[in-house]
Amino acid sequence: MGPLRVAVIGGGPGGLYAAALLKRLDPRREITVWERNAPDDTFGFGVVLSDETLGGIEDADPVVHAALQAEFVRWDDIDVVHRGTRHTSGGHGFAALGRRRLLEILHERCRQLGVNLRFRSEAPSAADLARDHDLVVAADGVHSATREAHADTFRPRVEEHRCRYIWLAADFAFDAFRFEIAETEHGVMQLHGYPYTGGDSTVIVEMREEVWRAAGFDELDVSESVERCAKIFTEALGGRGLRSNNSAWTAFRTVVNEKWSHGNVVLVGDAAHTAHFSIGSGTKLAVEDALALAACLQEQPTTAEALAAYEAERRPVVASTQRAARASLEWFENIGLYLDQPARQFAFNLLTRSRRVTHDNLRLRDPHFTEAVERDFGCPPGAPPMFTPLRLRDLTLRNRVVVSPMDMYSAQAGVPGDFHLVHLGARALGGAGLVMTEMVCVSPEGRITPGCTGLYTTEQATAWRRITEFAHTQAPGTAVGVQLGHSGRKGSTKLMWEGIDEPLPDGNWPLVAASPLPYKPGSQTPHELATGELTDVREQFTSAALRAADAGFDLLELHCAHGYLLSGFLSPLSNHRTDAYGGSLTNRLRFPLEVFDAVRDVWPGDRPMTVRISATDWAEGGTDAHDAVEIARTFAAHGADAIDVSTGQVVADEKPAYGRSYQVPFADRIRNETGTPVISVGAISSWDDVNSLILAGRTDLCALARPHLYDPHWTLHAAAEQGYAGPGVAWPKPYEAGSRPPQTGRSDAPKPRLTLGG
Repeated sequence: MGPLRVAVIGGGPGGLYAAALLKRLDPRREITVWERNAPDDTFGFGVVLSDETLGGIEDADPVVHAALQAEFVRWDDIDVVHRGTRHTSGGHGFAALGRRRLLEILHERCRQLGVNLRFRSEAPSAADLARDHDLVVAADGVHSATREAHADTFRPRVEEHRCRYIWLAADFAFDAFRFEIAETEHGVMQLHGYPYTGGDSTVIVEMREEVWRAAGFDELDVSESVERCAKIFTEALGGRGLRSNNSAWTAFRTVVNEKWSHGNVVLVGDAAHTAHFSIGSGTKLAVEDALALAACLQEQPTTAEALAAYEAERRPVVASTQRAARASLEWFENIGLYLDQPARQFAFNLLTRSRRVTHDNLRLRDPHFTEAVERDFGCPPGAPPMFTPLRLRDLTLRNRVVVSPMDMYSAQAGVPGDFHLVHLGARALGGAGLVMTEMVCVSPEGRITPGCTGLYTTEQATAWRRITEFAHTQAPGTAVGVQLGHSGRKGSTKLMWEGIDEPLPDGNWPLVAASPLPYKPGSQTPHELATGELTDVREQFTSAALRAADAGFDLLELHCAHGYLLSGFLSPLSNHRTDAYGGSLTNRLRFPLEVFDAVRDVWPGDRPMTVRISATDWAEGGTDAHDAVEIARTFAAHGADAIDVSTGQVVADEKPAYGRSYQVPFADRIRNETGTPVISVGAISSWDDVNSLILAGRTDLCALARPHLYDPHWTLHAAAEQGYAGPGVAWPKPYEAGSRPPQTGRSDAPKPRLTLGG
C-alpha cells in the first residue's frame, strides 16, 4: 500500500500536479498542499510546455490535458533579430499559456479530486510534517527551505551565473518566439519574448552583470528599469510599454543536489534542480517530476523503493537537460563572441546553442532556412556541412572530420609495425579528411610507455613512410598528420590496459619536466630541465620534424596538452620555475614557443602546423579558458595554422565536467575571440553534431577518437546515412558495394509513462 497521508510544501505547478495525480491514483489519500501566497499570486507570466510533456499529461490525466488544450496559444516560428536583420525559422511547435491560468486549472483539478489546498499558509517544517505524514513532497522552489534544512543529506550545490535578467510582460502577442539583440554603448543586451495569450507576451531582458551595472540598472527601481527596457527594445515592442509583476533583476542560479530524498521527504521541481529559462524547462521539469513520482509510488511496493526509483529515473533526464541549459546559458553569457557572424549563421548558432536542436532536425523543421545557412557558409551543392573542404596553407582537407590522435601502445622500440599500418590504414580508407597518428615521441626518454612510437631513428621514419604511402595510394585525398610530443613527467609508465599512468615495475628511464613535481603520488619525480638541456630537447623536436617531413606526413601537430612536457611548462600547476621559463603566462609560454618556432623553421613551408593545448586544467589555480585564449593567440601569431583544443589530464586530481561535446565551448571561444581555426574534440560522436558545430561557426574541424575505434569507416557511413556521394568523401573501389546502409528491423515506440484513462 502506498502513502496515505501526503503533505506537499509549495503550490507551484509541480506540487499541485503531484497532489492531483497522487489523489487520482488513490482517492483514499489525504493530501494537503501548503502555499504561503494567495491563490492568484504568481511570479512571471507565460509558461511554455513541450509536446512531449503534454503527451505525458494526456496519458496521466485527460481532464487536465483538455483544460490546458483549451487555453494554449500555439506557434511554430522563431525570429532572431540581429543588427536590423530578422531571420525566421519555422516548424518548432510551441504551446504556452499564462502561469496564473495554469495554476487555476491545477487548483480546480485538485479541488475536484478532494485535495486540501491551504493558501496564505506557511507550511510546517518538512521534519515536522514527516513525523505524521507518510510522504512529504517538497516543491518549495529554488530557494527551498526544505533543501537548506537538510543540506547535510541533500548536499546541494548552487551556482550563480554571470547575467542579470528581469521577467516582464507586454500587452500584445508576438507572432513568434523572438530573440532580439541590442548592442548598446554599455554592452550587449538581449530580449527573449513569446506569446502566452492572444493579447499578451512574456518578455525577458537579460545582460551580463557588468553591462547591467554600466547601464545603471543597479541604481534604478523596478518601474524605471521597466521603462528603460521598453526604450532599448522599442522596435521589437512596436513602441509599446512593458509591465511587471513582482519583477526584480536577478541572476540565474543552477541548483544540483546529490540526493533528492531524505527518509519520506522528497524534492521535486526547482527544489531539486533548476535549468536556465532560455530552454523553457522549469515548469516542464517540475510537471515531469510529478508524473514520474506518482508512477513510481504506484509501481513500487514501499515508499522508500519508490523514491529511489523516482530519483534513478529522473536524475539522468534532468542531468541531460541541465547540460543543455548550461550550454544555452553560457551561449547567451558569451553572445558577444558571435556578433560579427553573418546574420543567418548567427541565427542558426542561436537555434542550435543547447545542442537539443541540431542541423539534422532543423533541416526537417525548416529545410529552406537550413539550406540558406548552408549556402551562406559555402557548402558545395548537396553537401552536408561536414563535407565542405577546408584549406590550411597548401593542404586542402576534403572534409571536416579528423581521426583524433589515439595512443595504441603497440610499438616495438618505437617502431610502428603492422598493427599501426592496419589501424591507421583502415581509418584512412574510412573517409576522414585527416587521419592523425598517436603522439609520436621525439626521444626514447620522451616515451609515455615502452609501447609508444617514435621518430628518433631512421628505422622509425622508414616504418612511418610505409604507412603514409599506403594511405596516399589506397585512400587518395586523405591527409595524414603526425603529432609530435614528449611525455615529460608522465613517462616511464605501464601500457594503458596494464595500469594507466602507473610507473613501470622495472626498466624505468629517467624523466624530465619543467619542475621536479611527480604527476601523482607514487609517480617518479622528474629532473628539472636546466637551460642547456632545453636546447637538447628542442633539437630532438626539430630532428623528429625533419624525419616526419621525409616520411611524407601532410601536417604536423605539436603536442602541448595533457600534462606532457610542453604542457607541463604551460600550466602553473606543473611549472614552479623561477627563471625566465616560469612565473607569468608569457614566461611559461617561452619554451613551448621556442620549440614551435624551431619546428616551424624546419617543417616545409607549404605544409600546415597545428598545436594541441589543454584549454583548462579542470583544477583550481590551473590554466583556465582566459589563459587558453592567450595561449592560442600567441601560437597563431607564431604561425600555427589551427589550434587543436582539448582539456585536462595535466594534474591527477582534476575534476572534469564531462558531457556531450563538453570540450567544444573552449574551442568555440578561442575561434571566435582570436579568429584562429580550431579543431574541436571531446565526446563528439554523431555526424549531426559535426554538421551542427561546423555550420554554427563554433569550430572548423571535429576530431573523433572513440567513434573511430568503434567504426573505422565512420565518415563513409556518415555520408551513406545522409545520402551524400560527392567529392567530400570517397568510397574505396572494393568497398563501393557497401555504400548504402543496410536495412534494419522496426523498433516499437516506448509506452506512455503513466496511463490512467478518462
